[in-house]
Amino acid sequence: MSLIYNYQTMTVNLPLPQKAELKPIKGFEMGIAEAGIKKANRKDLLVMTLAPGSQVAGVFTLNRFCAAPVQVCREHLAQEGRNGEIRALVVNTGNANAGTGASGMKHALETCAALAKDLKIHPEQILPFSTGVILEPLPIEKIISALPRAVANLSDDNWFDAAEAIMTTDTQPKATSATLQTPAGMVTITGICKGAGMIHPNMATMLGFIATDAGFAPGLLSGLTREIADLSFNAITIDGDTSTNDSFIIMATGQSSVQIQSANDPSYVILRDALIALARKLAQMIVRDGEGATKFMTIEVLGGKTSEECRLVAKAVAHSPLVKTAFFASDPNLGRILAAIGYAGIADLDVNRVQMWLGDVWVAKNGGRNPDYLEADGQRVMQAPEITVKIDLGRGNATQTMWTCDLSHDYVSINADYRS
Repeated sequence: MSLIYNYQTMTVNLPLPQKAELKPIKGFEMGIAEAGIKKANRKDLLVMTLAPGSQVAGVFTLNRFCAAPVQVCREHLAQEGRNGEIRALVVNTGNANAGTGASGMKHALETCAALAKDLKIHPEQILPFSTGVILEPLPIEKIISALPRAVANLSDDNWFDAAEAIMTTDTQPKATSATLQTPAGMVTITGICKGAGMIHPNMATMLGFIATDAGFAPGLLSGLTREIADLSFNAITIDGDTSTNDSFIIMATGQSSVQIQSANDPSYVILRDALIALARKLAQMIVRDGEGATKFMTIEVLGGKTSEECRLVAKAVAHSPLVKTAFFASDPNLGRILAAIGYAGIADLDVNRVQMWLGDVWVAKNGGRNPDYLEADGQRVMQAPEITVKIDLGRGNATQTMWTCDLSHDYVSINADYRS
């Protein structure tokens, strides 16, 4: 008997996605199965299929201990065209197949071969993904035996179940959809992701999958996917740990009237902005569901000479355990933020030009405490579940924004018990 999921509010202003609002993508189907990889009676295997002619692009973890499926995905995407276009993806949860050496690669390839046989395509046309516990052998027999069940229930309206099937420590599924009008016609976009811990820029432990019925000229989607990743999934941090399995994939089935031939296409900017917005929404869902999170924080840095130095400052503040624990306690110990700005890595930073706001409260003025700042005002802002920290470096016109959450007692408890 299948597990009945009873989702409770353990997130920061994150509503449960509604099945009826998750829009099908023409040319894209999903099938789910219970393989019993880590626990019985839960969805833990997902198969996704794409219509012929679809375009697929991905961005992956920079962790040198990247998992076997990440390595296979990179190889298969590099071979695209030689063995035909990517036609399917397969995801298992409960086991990361990372730190598993030669046997891990063998199991990832065996998964592709088994699914290819079921779908009557080439193994190189399949991208495999795994998420879960590291340094444990993948239970390949369970996965292979469950693949036919996942293929049997392929459907274009399985988005909610697909979002459930890729969860690990997530407290709820993460999914969203959008439709937009372009000069060439209507476009639909739907995406899912998973992640709640091991979240840090350069891909967070997260998986993200976005599908659209728009079409892209060969090669165009790759650069766009990297740009979108930098503005969304690479702009979040929960605990500073970059996982071994992080992957972000965009799939374009080309089944609508919108066919993007170049970045100069009138529909390109409209679609690009919509994809960025949807990816950011998904990325922020991860932060809102951060392990043990009680606060959602936006770190907005402006006035930099370059966006890179703004990113350094935003990352230092968002990643600081001292900053994050202060926010958990609703304690306006804001000198911790100034300290993080100071060690972010801008060698010629003139601290006398730095300004800082906590919500609507001007806290630091010209590098020091604003004479008009009152502790009670800071305390008021810190009580809210969503807080914006704005920092003006006073050096130029560049900006960068990151999103993070606080660090609570529950984070320690969740990760101490993760393998049990």
